[in-house]
Amino acid sequence: MRRIVITVLSGMALAGLGTWASAATLKQEPAMGALKEGQRVLVDDGTCPKGQIKEVVGGNHTSVGGSKKMLRQRRCIPRK
Repeated sequence: MRRIVITVLSGMALAGLGTWASAATLKQEPAMGALKEGQRVLVDDGTCPKGQIKEVVGGNHTSVGGSKKMLRQRRCIPRK
């Protein structure tokens, strides 16, 4: 439970950041529903190849309480 609270609070703290370059890097993806639609975070969980990091973009899917059928997007991008 404590881990979920920390993850949600981390996601909320990152919501105000303008660009992904200034965002802190998380060790795990935020819980479903914790990211706002279009919010981008970087996740260094070891799932991307060397020299890359995972970028996660929040969706707004009805299965997690959203109003659209917009799924969360994930992709590996070069590290800066």
